[in-house]
Amino acid sequence: MLVISKTPLRASFFGGGTDFRGYFAQSRFGYGTALSTTLDMYVYITVLKKFDDQIRVCYSQNEVVDRVDELKHNIIREALKMTGIEKGVEIIYSADLPLATAGVGLASSSAIAVGTLNALLAYKGEYASPERLARMACELEIGRLGNPIGIQDQYAVACGGFRRYKFYADGSVSAEPVLASEESMGRLKSSLMLFYTGLTRDSSKIMREQTDSIGEKTALLDSMVEDAERAHRALCEGNPDSWGPALDAAWSKKRQYASGISNGVIDGMYAAAKSAGALGGKILGAGGGGFLLLYVPAERREAVRQALSGYREIRFRFEPAGSQIIFYD
Repeated sequence: MLVISKTPLRASFFGGGTDFRGYFAQSRFGYGTALSTTLDMYVYITVLKKFDDQIRVCYSQNEVVDRVDELKHNIIREALKMTGIEKGVEIIYSADLPLATAGVGLASSSAIAVGTLNALLAYKGEYASPERLARMACELEIGRLGNPIGIQDQYAVACGGFRRYKFYADGSVSAEPVLASEESMGRLKSSLMLFYTGLTRDSSKIMREQTDSIGEKTALLDSMVEDAERAHRALCEGNPDSWGPALDAAWSKKRQYASGISNGVIDGMYAAAKSAGALGGKILGAGGGGFLLLYVPAERREAVRQALSGYREIRFRFEPAGSQIIFYD
């Protein structure tokens, strides 16, 4: 038996922070919301039957254990427990990003969780809907591991595509495709640039501070919901160019949310990009490092590229699909 899952990474544009249960469970709107898209960068999980009863997990390390509880890889360990697979299996994790670059803001941890659960359930002969995968991944990362994170990433990588997510007070989640014209989406995509800061970070400290300060930042989070709603309307009405200044304003708000979200390297990159013609942008994910997303008019792209020539530009496309089983035998 051999199963391979393929799960995309994601870029979140607006609404980050409003997907924390501490906010959307008591939001005056009745929900939190986020706008995001999956990208053509992936996490691959291979599951195959092992000759003996041991468990082998291969990533940047190679673990061979007799019992599930002995595994150090916490996401894969808990996924095995949740799916009831306790022996005689090999799991291999690979990705389009280096395995050591956790904490880069592209939802790699949630992609590992969703992709592992998808592959393990398929290994058992079970189909898992995107909704089921997302809920299981939330239980794994938040309920079992106690990670101080929101729930948008699990839904984004499970569902895939360019979507508006709403996280309701009753715990339900909607994942609506963004119904913008092909021209509007094309103009948006052609205006986005992505650069790697060269910095990785443990996002848990930043996220813990965000979680602990939700009560104090309710007004700020309310405004982030409104920003996401305006950006969604603008794109659907054929005005993607408004996203540049909107991202700039949202980045200013995000920097107020927790310490460590920005630093000298990020500030320097952002200032250089704006001086060269970028209209706005943001650090993806919790902040502190990872990838800088920029909105740049077509005529200023080369100038921005030159201004950030010391950093690696990542070319990307939007990915319409979420986590998939790409091989089953």
